[in-house]
Amino acid sequence: MAVLPEQQRPFDRLLPLRLIFPLLFVGVYLSHLTLLRLPYYWDEAGYYIPAAYDFFRTGDVIPSSTLANAHPPIPSLYLALWWKSGFTPAVTRTAMCLVTAIGLLAVYRLAMVLNGRIRVAATTTLLTAIYPIWFAQSTLAHADMFAAAATLWGLVFVFPGRRSAPALWGAVACFAVAAWSKETAIVTPLAISLWEMYLGARGRDPDRRGHFRAALLLLIPPASLVAWYAYFRHRTGYILGNPEFLRYNAIATLSPLRILLAFAHRILQLTAHMNMFVPVLCMLGAMLLLPLQEADGTPRPRISPANQAILYVVIAANLLLFSVLGGALLTRYLLPLYPLVLLLCVSTFYRRVQYWWGLVLLSAAAFVIGLFINPPYKFAPEDNLNYADVIRLHQQGIRQIVSRFPGSTVLTAWPATDELTKPELGYVKKPVPIVAVANFSLPEIQKAAGAAQDYSVGLAFSTKYDPPRLWLSLGPRNEAFDTRFFDFHRDLEPNAIAHLLQGKIVWWEERQGEWAAVMHFNRPQVASLQR
Repeated sequence: MAVLPEQQRPFDRLLPLRLIFPLLFVGVYLSHLTLLRLPYYWDEAGYYIPAAYDFFRTGDVIPSSTLANAHPPIPSLYLALWWKSGFTPAVTRTAMCLVTAIGLLAVYRLAMVLNGRIRVAATTTLLTAIYPIWFAQSTLAHADMFAAAATLWGLVFVFPGRRSAPALWGAVACFAVAAWSKETAIVTPLAISLWEMYLGARGRDPDRRGHFRAALLLLIPPASLVAWYAYFRHRTGYILGNPEFLRYNAIATLSPLRILLAFAHRILQLTAHMNMFVPVLCMLGAMLLLPLQEADGTPRPRISPANQAILYVVIAANLLLFSVLGGALLTRYLLPLYPLVLLLCVSTFYRRVQYWWGLVLLSAAAFVIGLFINPPYKFAPEDNLNYADVIRLHQQGIRQIVSRFPGSTVLTAWPATDELTKPELGYVKKPVPIVAVANFSLPEIQKAAGAAQDYSVGLAFSTKYDPPRLWLSLGPRNEAFDTRFFDFHRDLEPNAIAHLLQGKIVWWEERQGEWAAVMHFNRPQVASLQR
C-alpha cells in the first residue's frame, strides 16, 4: 500500500525531461527512418493532408478541397508551419515524430508522478513506443496523435493539480490543446470533472472545495471548443460538419445493439489487440502474488487507489464514447489509453514479481512480433506496419498505370481516387482521370460493368486485411452484424473483377495479405478536346 511521497522521488532530477526528450525524438525518428518518405495513406489522404494543404495555400482553416467535417484546426496549423521548410511527406512525418516524442515524454512523466520508479517509467515508455498501434501512428498525420500527446500531458498535471492550482491550470491548457486537435478529446476532462464532482459531493473528503474547483476548471477545455464550432457554423452553415459526416459518425451509430457490439470490440482492442493480451494476462497473473519489499524493508510502490480510480474513469469514459460515436471502429481513437494500460501492467509487474523484467521482455517481444506479423483476424492495416505494404502496393500499381497507359481513365475506389487525382499526396505528378466505385464487392463491380462510363484501366486493391485462412472468427452471425453496423464487405478477387468487367490483369502483386492489381479493358473511350 506504500506510496512514495514527493520528496522521496528524486529520479526526475537524475534524468531531467530536457535530456530525455531529445533521446525520445531521435529514437522515434531513427526507428521510422524507412517510413518517412512514404506518400500519404488512407485518412491522411482523405482529409488531414488536404485540409492542412488548403490552409498552407490559402490561409483558410475551413478546407475547400475535401469535405469540411468540423475537425478543429491545430493539426492543420502545425503541419502548415512545418511545410514552410518544404512540402514533402518526409517533412510531414518528421513533424509527427516530434509530436510522438512529446507524447512519449508525457508517458514517462506520468509514470514518474504515479509510481515514482525510474525503471517503471522508462519501461512503460519503451513498451508504449513499440506497441504496434502507437508505433504505426507515430508518423501518420492523423489528429489522434496530437490529441493523445496533449491528453497525456493533461493527465500529468491533473494528479498534482488536485492539490496545486498552477498545476491544475496546466492540465486545463493541455486538455484545451487536445480538444482543439480533435473534438472527441473533450471526453477526458469531462470524465475527470464529473469524478471530482462526485468526490466533492460525497462529503467525506476534507478538501471538498478543492474537488469542486477542479471540476469547474476542467470544464473550460470543452467549453473553449464552442468558439470553434460557432466559427465553423458561421462559415459553413453546419455545426458538427457536413450532413453525411454527421450521419455516419454520430446519427447512424445510436442503435443500442450497435453500441453494445462496439463496446465489446473496444474492450478487445484495448486489452487484447495486437498482442496487448500478453502484458494484460501477465498482470492478472501477477496480481495473485503478494507484494514484494524493497531492500530497506518497505513494500514496493504502487499507484494509489485514488489515482487508479481516475485512470479507470478516463479509460471507461473513452471506451463508452467511442462505442457511441465514430462510424469506423478505428483503434487510433484509443491512442491515449494504451499507455495507461501499460503503466498499470508494468507497475504491477514491478510490485509483485521478483524477475519482473522477464514479463517486460515477453511483452516487448510480443509487440515486435505484432509489428511485422499480422494477427489471424481482420484488422485495419494502420494498426501495424501492414499500412506500409498497402502504400507501396498502391505506388507500384499507379506507376504501372502512368507508364503503360498514359492518358487512360482509371476505374478505382477510395483512397486510390484521391491518390490519382491529387498530386500533393505523392503518388502522381499530374491528375489522372478516374471513374469511382465505392469498393470492389460484387454489387459495385456489377454496377460498373453495366455503366456506360469510359474507363479503360482498372486499379483494384484490398480495402481491408482479410486473411485467407481465418483462424479467429465469430461466425456468420457476427459477420452479418459487421456488415450491418460497421460497413463490412468482401472484396472480389482480381480474377473475378477482370472477368466481370471483360478485361485482363496486366499486373498483380501481394504483400502480407494485401494485394493490388492493374487491369486493362477493351472498352471504347470518348476522346475529348481541352483548351
